[in-house]
Amino acid sequence: MSVPTGQASADPGELTWHAAWLPPEAFRALGSRDVLVHGGGPLVDTVLDEVTRACARYGGRVWHSPPWDVDADLVLASRDDGPVANAAAEAARLRATPAVDGVGNGSLGDEGFLLARVNGVTVVLADAPAGLLYGLFHVVRLGAAAFDDDRPARRHQPALARRMLDHWDNVAVHPVSGQIERGYAGGSIFWRDGAARRDPARLRDYGRLLAACGVNAISVNNVNVHDTEARLLTDRLDDVAEIADVLRPYGVRVHLAVTFAAPVVLGGLPTADPLDDRVRAWWVAATQRVYQRIPDFGGYLVKADSEGRPGPFTYGRDHAEGANLLADALAPHGGVVRWRAFVYNHHQDWRDRSTDRARAAHDHFTPLDGRFRDNVILQVKFGPVDFQVREPVSPVIAAMPATRVAVELQVTQEYTGQQRHVCHLGPWWAEVLRFPPWGEGGATVADVVAGDAGGGLVAVANVGDDPFWTGHPLAQANLYAFGRLAWDPRLDPGAILDEWIELTWLPTTTGDPELVRRTLHEIMDDSWRTYERYTAPLGVGFMVRPGHHYGPDVDGYEYTAWGTYHFADRDGVGVDRTRATGTGFTGQYPKPWSDVYESLERCPDELLLFFHHVPYRHVLHSGRTVIQHIYDTHFAGVEEVAAMRRRWQALAGAVAPAAYERVAERLDEQFRSAVEWRDQVNTYFFRKSGVPDAHGRRIH
Repeated sequence: MSVPTGQASADPGELTWHAAWLPPEAFRALGSRDVLVHGGGPLVDTVLDEVTRACARYGGRVWHSPPWDVDADLVLASRDDGPVANAAAEAARLRATPAVDGVGNGSLGDEGFLLARVNGVTVVLADAPAGLLYGLFHVVRLGAAAFDDDRPARRHQPALARRMLDHWDNVAVHPVSGQIERGYAGGSIFWRDGAARRDPARLRDYGRLLAACGVNAISVNNVNVHDTEARLLTDRLDDVAEIADVLRPYGVRVHLAVTFAAPVVLGGLPTADPLDDRVRAWWVAATQRVYQRIPDFGGYLVKADSEGRPGPFTYGRDHAEGANLLADALAPHGGVVRWRAFVYNHHQDWRDRSTDRARAAHDHFTPLDGRFRDNVILQVKFGPVDFQVREPVSPVIAAMPATRVAVELQVTQEYTGQQRHVCHLGPWWAEVLRFPPWGEGGATVADVVAGDAGGGLVAVANVGDDPFWTGHPLAQANLYAFGRLAWDPRLDPGAILDEWIELTWLPTTTGDPELVRRTLHEIMDDSWRTYERYTAPLGVGFMVRPGHHYGPDVDGYEYTAWGTYHFADRDGVGVDRTRATGTGFTGQYPKPWSDVYESLERCPDELLLFFHHVPYRHVLHSGRTVIQHIYDTHFAGVEEVAAMRRRWQALAGAVAPAAYERVAERLDEQFRSAVEWRDQVNTYFFRKSGVPDAHGRRIH
């Protein structure tokens, strides 16, 4: 397949990139019809540009608010721009309007839209240009089904107002973390070797992909802000502005990670004390300069007093005082400060079992509830430790009712196979978002972070300059699922995966589309649980190689200062976090979970070793002992990866060759790694416990 340099493609060549979920073929149903676009402004111009290119490719026609009558199949209209001069289109718009006015206050909001089918015309109505943009991409997602005559009118509005990706990209290549910290998809799409990359075509396509799945904000640099990156706030600000200019037409607002020590590092002040008037004045002036250059700038992202990063503790101040310093500087401009709650002691003595890293965020932040400014968003990792394949939901999410809280996920697969393994995380995130912190029938995690009052959903991005964007072609599905779940946490993750398959793979398949769809579902649907089966068991976490975090090393962190222990001995395994005999972490949860997790009998099997230290012969709810569960799941996980490889081989010749070969190569590595995980974990626990496998399988 020949593709011009600098354009997206279904099968990337050396100098092109994969089109992901927006291949030109996905626009066929729209582009083959007559389309009327009504409205004005930069985002409506984006809609018009997308429609114009699609119609040019597939033979349709497009009009922009014509005063004469046209026979349109699709009308995309902004209600704020008044009546459509075209009589037929205006009649369709008016007939669709009652479906908006008849619900709630009659508003679709800044990003919502209505999709209706009226007298043979598909109508998308929005109150604001962003809604029209999201409505356009929903039509693309539906394909021909958007033009079904029996399609009922339906309002679409995001449940979460803030849907953000954090890029841990370094401007200068860091000697340890490289160009992207925890990046597994090549270099940065923003920066290269200390300079701005300046690849607007690639950034534009990235903005399209983000808008098409619902993401409306990004930060462009690593939360671990080093010397070069610190200067993005001052003399390198134009580099940030250039990125913002490219992404703005797709409704994506740019944020910047900043160092708390900026007044010292950049301003030459002797202190960064948040209560010092000189420090406050410096932040006010610096922030004014940012908004003069980037009027729609989103705000700051801060990692403070964490893993060696500077913060208010240096000056005897707390995190509320630190966050409010930046919030006050941002408030006149409508900006927010996102303050990460990832604060813990990373110099822990492994001999001290009373110190518990899982407790740290709750201990630090819940006493501050109600003291943060309204434009502070406390960014809380979904689990209490660090993006593990299985953790309980963080108790902080339920413990700060007077603070805006955002939940942080990790799309980049630091602890879930580093985009060398298939690990579709949509089902896991859906579980987290639907978890009811106060018990069944109560509010969910998604409810806590929803709407303008909530902090929304944020994730560490998995994108790089790799031709497939995410290294592993199937890892694109995690980025897509994040955006769709951030828009609507009630969506079924299986249906989201099906959308991604329908958009990304089926338009360009040269084989049986249903074989492709079925095979991808068979490989991906349960792949998160497959990964869980052959790695750390029953919620205990880690067991990875220190530093790069890839591959098994059961005792890798066991005697380090990082607080990530499993405490396996000859008798049993797990961390005692109970109130009765352990660290008391279970007491940080509201009822009923504080009692459920405290109880050995009621604790879910998949979290048992996170909350309890148990004998190897302890019987799970499944009826198996802990040690037999470890053996069985690790053997089963490897068998499941072998089945993934066999299934993928059936698609040879049915999908683009470059994509086929990349996935096949990654599945080979996944199988090798899964075998290593199985053998190391099973051998370790056999040697610790002395208990043989009940089925007599080989353990080394």
